[in-house]
Amino acid sequence: MARYTGPSCRQCRREGTKLFLKGTKCFTEKCPVERRPYAPGQHGQATARRRKMSEYAKQLREKQKIKRTYGVSEKQFRNTFEKVASLPGITGHNLLAALETRLDNVVYRMGFAPSRKAARQLIRHRHVEVKQRKLDIPSYQVRPGEEVRIKQSSRELVLVQAAMEQASRGAPMSWIAVDRESFSGRVLEKPIRSAIPLAAQEQLVVELYSK
Repeated sequence: MARYTGPSCRQCRREGTKLFLKGTKCFTEKCPVERRPYAPGQHGQATARRRKMSEYAKQLREKQKIKRTYGVSEKQFRNTFEKVASLPGITGHNLLAALETRLDNVVYRMGFAPSRKAARQLIRHRHVEVKQRKLDIPSYQVRPGEEVRIKQSSRELVLVQAAMEQASRGAPMSWIAVDRESFSGRVLEKPIRSAIPLAAQEQLVVELYSK
């Protein structure tokens, strides 16, 4: 399935919660989830009044919520799940850790981009370096100890400057270290579940894919 290219806020309204896909807009009164807290489409309000969802529907919605939050395709999401399914530990936690350590998400978490979509654009346009080498693969898995930084000639980009100003107001992730002076950061360790600020029930995804 191809990557979704429609309105980002429509996805948030469909899941009934903020997925933080639009950067700073998500924190303002202009956020559509705040203004229209029901599913998109002409039957959106009626859908909210329907009877209780089935167990399968709950699992599907949870999978869609996580997939859309990280901006990955169905194939990418399924491949990530299959890779972590055989790893030791809790599969749901391993799934989120793998998604969190994608390069596009790491750039976003470090505060160098206002959203994951913007982070992917920076990476695709070769504004990001990993271990002092340019890398244009958003799905690259950043390992503990690896340094991620914005290329020297790209540090004055308006998008980067605005993102860093916004990010400075929040608390940093415990599993990454960021040096704003050098526009660089480092993954310290594999993120544990309590360090991932995502309101999701990943166990439902495991149950969905285990059928």
